[in-house]
Amino acid sequence: MNFIKFLGTAGARVVVARQLRASGGIWLSLGGTNILIDPGPGSLVHCFKSRPKLDPATLDGLVLSHKHLDHAADINVMMEAMTVGGKERRGVVLAPGDALSGGDPVIYKYVRGYVGRIERLREKGKYRIGGVEITAALKHRHGVETYGLIFKGGGQKIAYIADSKFFPELAKRYKADIVIISVLSTVPTPFDHLSLGDAKTIIRALKPRTTLLTHFGLWMIRAKPWLVAEELSRELKTRVIAASDGMTFKVKS
Repeated sequence: MNFIKFLGTAGARVVVARQLRASGGIWLSLGGTNILIDPGPGSLVHCFKSRPKLDPATLDGLVLSHKHLDHAADINVMMEAMTVGGKERRGVVLAPGDALSGGDPVIYKYVRGYVGRIERLREKGKYRIGGVEITAALKHRHGVETYGLIFKGGGQKIAYIADSKFFPELAKRYKADIVIISVLSTVPTPFDHLSLGDAKTIIRALKPRTTLLTHFGLWMIRAKPWLVAEELSRELKTRVIAASDGMTFKVKS
């Protein structure tokens, strides 16, 4: 079965720090290939709390959109879990260059030898994990090196629009059947994240079959994301769903 599992939907430091929403990332299963995107704080715990349980040893790869802790805090422990504590050298890790080098890398050197391959994300770069082709579609405007991603596999095309200040290319580069958008706030924000108005612009332009909203800050949580999504669906005449912690979205052909 092709599916998207939300191990967390938290955005912004306060929501993550207080665990008002979980922050475990997104598990993507396409055509038998399992990929974990942005394993933030609690990712390992939420894999095993999931129903049905998700075994990290079945992962084929890990992908970081960027190195901020709400997206990357569990990257090292998930690399260990994927490789059964380093006993089985396997799996692929894709990450921006500044997550691997420079003065503030987030991936420890000692775990790098546990995995089969590590590749640096670059804008428009193409990569493969198992049966899934991955494109780093666009370098985003964020505080650190950040990329949005497109996944093709199992007869599906899924786009993940990670954290970014809005700019017009975001509404052009992510044409896909399913689009996952990180929407921090109902109102414009100075923190290089997308607002609800930005999401509307993107959805109108891309016209995906389904849009999944996630990465909620306090303003979105207070507005009740499921009600926001219902209103967007009516207004834009398309299917918009607000993800919830632990939600499994079945990807149908």
